[in-house]
Amino acid sequence: MEPPPPHVLIFPYPAQGHMLAHLDLAHQLSLRGLTLTVLVTPKNLPLLAPLLSAHPSVQPLVLPFPPHPKLPPGVENVRDIGNAGNVHIISALSALRLPLSRWFASHPNPPVAIFSDFFLGWTQDLAAELGIPRIAFFSVAAFFTLVIDSCWRNMESVRRASTEAVELSDVPGAPSFREEHLPSIFRLYKESDPDWEIVKRSMLGNMDSWGCVFNTLDHSEGQYLEHLRRKMGHRRVYSVGPLNLIGLNDALGRGDLGGAGTGPGSDVLGWLDGCPDGSVLYVCFGSQKLMTKEQMEALASGLERSGARFVWVVKTPTAEQAEEGYGAVPDGFEALLAGRGKVVTGWAPQVPILRHRAVGGFLSHCGWNSVQEAAVAGKMVLAWPMEADQFVNARLLVEDMGVAVRACEGARTVPDPEELGRAIEGSMREGLPERARVRELRRKAVEAVEPGGGSSWRGLDEFVKELGRLQNQRTV
Repeated sequence: MEPPPPHVLIFPYPAQGHMLAHLDLAHQLSLRGLTLTVLVTPKNLPLLAPLLSAHPSVQPLVLPFPPHPKLPPGVENVRDIGNAGNVHIISALSALRLPLSRWFASHPNPPVAIFSDFFLGWTQDLAAELGIPRIAFFSVAAFFTLVIDSCWRNMESVRRASTEAVELSDVPGAPSFREEHLPSIFRLYKESDPDWEIVKRSMLGNMDSWGCVFNTLDHSEGQYLEHLRRKMGHRRVYSVGPLNLIGLNDALGRGDLGGAGTGPGSDVLGWLDGCPDGSVLYVCFGSQKLMTKEQMEALASGLERSGARFVWVVKTPTAEQAEEGYGAVPDGFEALLAGRGKVVTGWAPQVPILRHRAVGGFLSHCGWNSVQEAAVAGKMVLAWPMEADQFVNARLLVEDMGVAVRACEGARTVPDPEELGRAIEGSMREGLPERARVRELRRKAVEAVEPGGGSSWRGLDEFVKELGRLQNQRTV
């Protein structure tokens, strides 16, 4: 008799950039015949809807979100509290260890492995207790993973280093960063704080994992992936990206433009249909970032001075946030530039916008998912990193890969409108070497996920085979 397919527990981290990529990967694992249970808390269950509709065999495991004294009642996702809430969300979720352990004990066919986000490194201890492997999923770059691991392991020397140059000698190329450009999840660490100690142990636990899966590409990060294999002492480090090319949106027909359509965002896509090829700059800083009044005014002025067409996605502040200094689009700006630009408030269909023929560039905060979506679309990034992994990603894009140029940096920086206008104008020119390189990167990304022969497709297949071996060991 054939052994049953491996049963794996998927535990995504409840933040948009982490969760969507993890669910795209779950889609691919389900297509390869795995039995999946996906752990979420009640308010995050709707995010599973596309996966559950595509794969009725996938089972959700819904556990109550554990209360935490520093989280407002009802908060279950980072989007509800912002990047600063990560430490408390990670800490709160670690309280699921006991209910998860009980669930495993009572299950008639418990999972052969826990496949959890790298922010949930505490699951390494749970997996050890259960006697099963834990696999870490990284929705970030392999380069960033080495940078953050180096920071945690060399905390004293990193904190003693000059704020102008923190050199990480155990990362290939020995990169150096300004202190304020180091990953926020490390930089904000408070020694002896119970929540931060859970974060620290989680981060250090990732390198003890049985295996690691990265939403990245061998072509752009091969040296860093190989360094991780040597560091971990095994070959179970898999690159499977860019996942948005083989994810749920494309599977359900949401990644295909097919004209403007009538769904959400059809208005902006219809507007783009009337613009010349490569003439529009897409401006978006992710789902969480609010900008100050001064930043909004400087950006609006820079867009005006650039002469470029643009689509600007804006998160509107609440009345309370406006009182704290956060801003909206300046009065009269849309009317002044009517026809040349379009402002979108709230959600925008980023993937179809980036893939549209009229879009020629992307002014971005350099979040990893946005970077991957730009690469897949073959669009050059104009980088304005602000926090989290963004400064490290910007360095990878600009200096290592040469597919981006710098526009500004810093979460509170107010750019000079004239300089920003010139940077935007220059980035939209067709002859830039970065444009040729990003088109080549797009070609490599498409090749990587090609069924059968692509490096990421092979990585997925090898990963599934290893899970099959775990299942066979259980049934022997």
